[in-house]
Amino acid sequence: MRFVIQRVTHAEVVVEGNKIGAIDKGFLVLIGISATDTKEIADKMVKKMIGLRIFADENDKTNLDLNSVNGSLLLISQFTLYADCKKGNRPSFTDAAKPDMANEIYEYIISKCRESVSNVQTGEFGADMKVSLLNDGPFTVILDSDVIL
Repeated sequence: MRFVIQRVTHAEVVVEGNKIGAIDKGFLVLIGISATDTKEIADKMVKKMIGLRIFADENDKTNLDLNSVNGSLLLISQFTLYADCKKGNRPSFTDAAKPDMANEIYEYIISKCRESVSNVQTGEFGADMKVSLLNDGPFTVILDSDVIL
């Protein structure tokens, strides 16, 4: 499982010309799910993400987590995080989970996040989404379950 976490001051997602999700201060999270991922892995990834201390405290040190700053989440499913570009110039996506499994785990991640974050917005699984953001810093962190768990 891979999360690309961007600390933002604003982010939104549009599908077919309609804004379906938007946040101000918080994390825009691109979520990639592999064929071997499980809900147990998702639990660990969500816990790690929500606990990341990447917001500035009163001394301008990155010491505060998402809930300390009353931050929001915008969660976007993105299978292309599992692009394999080793051979040729056309990426292969064979390591990405099949849509049914990926959607089930994506929905599970959303529900787990809603247990501890007051404002969780989402994209639309499988849709052609237009995502925009104002990255704060910029500050981007990549969590990969193969590396951190």
